[in-house]
Amino acid sequence: MSQSEAASHLETHEVMNQPSLRGSRDLWAEDAPLRDAATAAGARTKTLATTGAALGDESLIAAGEDARRDPPRLVLFDRGGRRLDEVAFNDGYHTVMKAGLEAGYASAAWDGKPGGHATHAVVSYMMAQVEPGACCPMTMTYAAVPALRHNPELEKIWAPRLASGLYDPSTRPITEKAGATMGMAMTEKQGGSDVRANSTIAHRDGDHYRLRGHKWFCSAPMCDGFLTLAQAEGGLTCFLVPRWLEGERNSMRLQRLKDKLGNKANASSEIEYHDTLAYRLGDEGGGVRTIIEMVHHTRLDTAIAPAGLMRAALAEAHHWVSHRSTFQRRLIDQPLMRAVLADLALDWEGALAVAMFMAGTFDKTDDESRALARIGVALAKFLNNKRCISVIGEAMEVLGGMGYVEDTPMPMLYREAPLNSIWEGSGNVICLDILRTLAREPLAVEALDAVLDAAKGRDPRYDAVLNQHRTRWQGIPTEQEARWFAESLASLLTTAALMQSAPAPVVEGYITSRLTGQRGTIAGSVTGLDTDAILTRLG
Repeated sequence: MSQSEAASHLETHEVMNQPSLRGSRDLWAEDAPLRDAATAAGARTKTLATTGAALGDESLIAAGEDARRDPPRLVLFDRGGRRLDEVAFNDGYHTVMKAGLEAGYASAAWDGKPGGHATHAVVSYMMAQVEPGACCPMTMTYAAVPALRHNPELEKIWAPRLASGLYDPSTRPITEKAGATMGMAMTEKQGGSDVRANSTIAHRDGDHYRLRGHKWFCSAPMCDGFLTLAQAEGGLTCFLVPRWLEGERNSMRLQRLKDKLGNKANASSEIEYHDTLAYRLGDEGGGVRTIIEMVHHTRLDTAIAPAGLMRAALAEAHHWVSHRSTFQRRLIDQPLMRAVLADLALDWEGALAVAMFMAGTFDKTDDESRALARIGVALAKFLNNKRCISVIGEAMEVLGGMGYVEDTPMPMLYREAPLNSIWEGSGNVICLDILRTLAREPLAVEALDAVLDAAKGRDPRYDAVLNQHRTRWQGIPTEQEARWFAESLASLLTTAALMQSAPAPVVEGYITSRLTGQRGTIAGSVTGLDTDAILTRLG
């Protein structure tokens, strides 16, 4: 049934020069760089062609808006004073969760078919454009599967349900559900990223343990289970905490929900463990080694998500300038606007290309690819998120005053932009992790060098910058230079990734504007770009 259009002829004026609402959009068919990068990474393009239209439907976009407009509410007790420790969500949140999981967000990587992680990364990228808050529990559900391999009995129960592609938000024990989600609770007040400082205690109780302590950040507290860290007799250990038990609730007490800058549809909480039942994953004392598998896979999503956020912001900006005129010309036809948008688009294309390149390495099982994934995903996470904040800020400005108004998605995207840089290791933590990986894993150095060397010969400027980098840092740099080193190395890796999937004008533009230094420091302060070719891919 068709709907009546909003009235443009008002009592005092006629509404003109205002772009129409975007409505439904095809997140696959309308995104040429995504199709290029996904194909190069080995993703399942036929499946994704259908997924893009489904996830871009205006009804799902509206459901995400509802989930943010009516944020999660903490429900500690029922009317009789009995303890619940639950979070209530708007129906829109459940609609988005169902759509994302059924699209393969948490399941595609584990179904045994080729291109699983690359396909997962594309779905994550698309969902970041729909409702980024819901991505958090879906990412953790995807990433928890490899950590479960440290306990085959738990893996048998939990892994099939995490990878089922089904969404079941009911408060029932895991054995009564076909689909399940997994959260994470690691950081504490006194330690933050230094999880070895955790004070939560684990005592053995038969075939399981009891935990007592607190967690300062527990993401998505309505998940069916959580991977967490606690001090057992043998040292810091990883545990799985089930949320719901047979006939009762596990004693995981919610204290409050975080009042966050963004990510409003997702609940983040502070919790306490009151002799909470938990099952051990891995050996006592091996907690970091066990949970690092989950962290490693969440980093893939924190590398691809900023590309999705940038895409969402730039698509809004491009729609605006294509349908609005000033001084007798469309904004998209004005040279300065074209220079700004083309410059911003290069950051988005680079972020997408390097994240999808890394997703492709996650699908490979040889030692060299695994080593490359460890170092490469950290580099991609660092650079992509640092670019994301400025790109979205500039895209917001393209819309002028409307970009600052909640009627558009730009304020939401701007509030979301810093999150993935903070999650799973903020900038400094990631840079130091990069240095440690290169110092401790010779194979990671060899694998990364092989990728960078394979890109030589395409453009002499890339070759020169690679040589300058290696001359400047002939070994592991000092800690105080870690950010400079990581930015340089990540920019080179991004260029190499673009060479595998992007056309020449994009590759050459990235080298001109990101490697050679022949530019100013703000968006659009660059010359020598093929703006026509670059902007054609943005539309």
